[in-house]
Amino acid sequence: MLVTLCCLMLQAIPPNVILVKGAVPGASDSSTPLPEGGAVRERAYENGYFGLTYPLPADWTENVLGPPPSDGGSYVLSTLIPSEKVTGAGIAPIRGSVLISAQDLFFNENPATNAKEVVAYVRGRLPRSQSVERAPAEVRIGGRTFTRLDYGAPIAGLHWSLLATDVRCHAVEFVFMARDTATLNGLVAGLAKTKWSDENSVPVCVADYAVPANVVTRVEPLFPVRRFNSIPVRLIIDLEGRVRHVHVISAFPDQTTAITQALLQWRFKPYVVDGKPREIETGLEFGSTPRHTASR
Repeated sequence: MLVTLCCLMLQAIPPNVILVKGAVPGASDSSTPLPEGGAVRERAYENGYFGLTYPLPADWTENVLGPPPSDGGSYVLSTLIPSEKVTGAGIAPIRGSVLISAQDLFFNENPATNAKEVVAYVRGRLPRSQSVERAPAEVRIGGRTFTRLDYGAPIAGLHWSLLATDVRCHAVEFVFMARDTATLNGLVAGLAKTKWSDENSVPVCVADYAVPANVVTRVEPLFPVRRFNSIPVRLIIDLEGRVRHVHVISAFPDQTTAITQALLQWRFKPYVVDGKPREIETGLEFGSTPRHTASR
């Protein structure tokens, strides 16, 4: 049981994630949905930012909450496990787990620019104790396209299915783990019950829009203390080029305050599609050189 729990805790933090102690997310308002704002409510994991409602498998519950987002834009959205019953012999070994995570493709530490490439990156870096059971392939589940990779650890007797899909320039990932393939395939099939909102109702995702050619007014943040951490930020820019929302993904509170105050004063050229301005979401980073960014 202890080994199983340790494995689940290790799974809760995606590989190649750097957590800065004391750095937390912040936002300019409390009404705009955030990636980390999802929660389990009434037997389903709901996330307004990604527009998904994932019904929990029968008799499953949420496990420990994940860490705050990393400075590379990696999110542990939810971890789910069966509600095991305590018997005279103790608690039965956990039959499986579900990890729901997301990778912001604006700030990704590796060169992947979409969900398919994220899965390929994972496949190429599986530990030697794990082997591919089903090569990455596109699948349609519940009317949505995912890239699926199945792999296992023969010595441990464990199997995983990773399914990733693109949402708002993020790779949203479902990682199912089970001790037998029948249970695993049942968990994957349950993904078809997920409800997804219309992506046309959210801002257009545009990489690298916050460049000098598009900025009309720029105000630099004034930091009271000099630090050297990377600070990824997402912006929503309205039809008139004003910043209506600032989401600081990972920063110290004083940095969040300074950045938010400054960015709310920025003005951009409106983003125009077919002669009409569109509300957009873009990203920029303070405190470091630019990383790989998502393709437009």
